[in-house]
Amino acid sequence: MADSGQKRLVVGVSGASGVLYGVRALDACRALGVESHLIVSRAAALTLAQETALSPAELSAKADVTYRVGDIGAAVASGSFATLGMIIAPCSVRTMSEIATGVTSSLLTRAADVTLKERRPLVLLVRETPLHLGHLRTMVKLAEMGATIAPPLPAFYAKPQSLEEMVDQSVGRALDLFGLSWDLVRRWGEDLPTVSGGSDGTP
Repeated sequence: MADSGQKRLVVGVSGASGVLYGVRALDACRALGVESHLIVSRAAALTLAQETALSPAELSAKADVTYRVGDIGAAVASGSFATLGMIIAPCSVRTMSEIATGVTSSLLTRAADVTLKERRPLVLLVRETPLHLGHLRTMVKLAEMGATIAPPLPAFYAKPQSLEEMVDQSVGRALDLFGLSWDLVRRWGEDLPTVSGGSDGTP
C-alpha cells in the first residue's frame, strides 16, 4: 500500500442486525487516530433507527468522511486511494453474497471489491444464524478470494459485564486484523490470567 501519510480505514455498515458494531468501529478509529471513511447502506439506516437512539447525521458525525451509498465515483471506489483495508460491521448475507459475485451495485460492495483486488484486508462481521449450505459456500468463496469472515461472537473468557463490553471485544478483535490495537480489548495472558490445561496447552 502506498504511504498516504494517514492511516485510513473504510467502515461499511449494512442492514443486518448489530449496527452497534459499526458505531463502535467508528469510535475505535477516532480513539486510535485512524481516519474513518463511512458507507452506510439504505437498509442500515433503518436498522439504526430500530436498534439505537442515533440519527443518520449523528452516525455520520462519528466518521471523518461519509459517502452516499450510491456515489460510485467516490474516492474509496478506486484502488489508487490508499487505505488499511475495509471492515463491514455488521455484514448482511445480501452484502456478503454481492461481494462474492463481484457484481457490485452500490459503493458499499464496490469498495469491498476494490479492497479485495488490491489485496488489502477485508473483514466481514457476518450477522446471520443458522447458516444454510448456500451461505457457507459463499463464505468459502470469499475466504478463497482473500476476505476474512469474522462473525461477532461473544468472548466469555473476557467476562463481559454489559452488552457494550461484548460489542467492544468483538470490534477490537476485528481491528486486530488491520494491525490496530484498541485498549478496550481484554487479552488472554495479558489482561486475563491463563489457566493450566491439557498437554496441547489449551484451557
